[in-house]
Amino acid sequence: MDFTSLFLQSLAVDSSDAPPLVFIMAIVAALGIFVFLVLLLAVYIYLSFAYSAIGRRARVKSPGLAWIPFIGPLIIAYKTSKMHWWPWLLIIGYVIPFVNIFTGIIFAVFTVVWHWKMFEAVKRPGWWAILSLIPIVNFVIVGIAAWGNNQKK
Repeated sequence: MDFTSLFLQSLAVDSSDAPPLVFIMAIVAALGIFVFLVLLLAVYIYLSFAYSAIGRRARVKSPGLAWIPFIGPLIIAYKTSKMHWWPWLLIIGYVIPFVNIFTGIIFAVFTVVWHWKMFEAVKRPGWWAILSLIPIVNFVIVGIAAWGNNQKK
């Protein structure tokens, strides 16, 4: 016997147990996908509202750009950082062979730099950008930057 046939035999279930087992597995999988999509939508809506508020605080001309899926928060971050030419260099870097490997790393670094300057533009400490690399902390920090008081002591 080869490995493939052993593997297929280990997956075989008794025909009397198959329909309920498959049905339960399908319901659990569908429920898991539904919960994942609902959480993803909730995170998208929260971050879009937060980055729109940050854009309004930083007086960006179009804070509604935060609602563009996946790249909206980055657009707001780089517009508030006033480093408009860096994205073009990074896009050019993606086209050049062998340079594109390092361009992804550089893009990640500049995302932190853009967030640093974005937090400073809304009168928050710039080092929050480093803390925002922690996923759950990111939601809290962005919320404070968007809706917290601007009073400094």
